[in-house]
Amino acid sequence: MTHSASLLPDLEDLLPLTPATFHILLALVGQERHGYSIMREVEAYTRGKLRLGATTLYRSIKQMLAAHLIDETDERPDPSLDDERRRYYRITAFGRRVLQAETSRLAALVTLAHAKGVLEAENIPGLSLGGAL
Repeated sequence: MTHSASLLPDLEDLLPLTPATFHILLALVGQERHGYSIMREVEAYTRGKLRLGATTLYRSIKQMLAAHLIDETDERPDPSLDDERRRYYRITAFGRRVLQAETSRLAALVTLAHAKGVLEAENIPGLSLGGAL
């Protein structure tokens, strides 16, 4: 489903994202998921450091649907492998733009922390010492 640009909130008004919203969007990049799958994905890639509770997850999903960051999809996997009560969600193009803006905002903060000596390059996961900040 596409949304008219006039119906979309101003991207800047949505930033900064809550941690739950950021992680839900990140979990939906590249794959539609149902709520429990989102919870498992976030827990897996944070190595258990972030566990979204059901109340936080579904409150966030409701707000994200209203802000057009995600859509509920009618497409279902093989019915024999799926519970018909599950609702599946996907990130929208607008949601992807908001996620990119938030990721850029966070990256700028990491760069500032590094420049101020708060964080050394070798302590930034995924940053090679040869890379420029």
